[in-house]
Amino acid sequence: MHPITVIEITMSGVFVCILFLIGLFLPNKIRKLGFIIAASISFILLVSFVVRPYWVDYQVSKKMEQLNQYLEKKYPNEQWEITRQIGRQYNPYHLNVEFENENGWFYTYSMVDINTICQKSWAPPEGKFPGEGKHYEGHCE
Repeated sequence: MHPITVIEITMSGVFVCILFLIGLFLPNKIRKLGFIIAASISFILLVSFVVRPYWVDYQVSKKMEQLNQYLEKKYPNEQWEITRQIGRQYNPYHLNVEFENENGWFYTYSMVDINTICQKSWAPPEGKFPGEGKHYEGHCE
């Protein structure tokens, strides 16, 4: 498990324990309501930890489709491979593209939405400059 995930789960667990402790010290009239609220928040946190990875994977698959459409329009009759870096420390909406006719060059596209696709970075092979790339698009805002 990634350290960011461990920290999130630990902090959420501490938060939920504090809520249950607060519920213990509430007056008898509202103690049951306090436990219901603490249990509801616990359930919501649990569901969010379970659903988040699937939601991100779904969003990334949609972004890959959008990037594929963008590249088909911009570079017809070319082949490429789209990948992404796996891990919580990486932005899942930054997709890496390696074109078949330009081995060793990697271009990273930022995916905000279908109308905002931007080449954010590039990794040329040793001894090359970014402007020498066939698919170099430069900076965008």
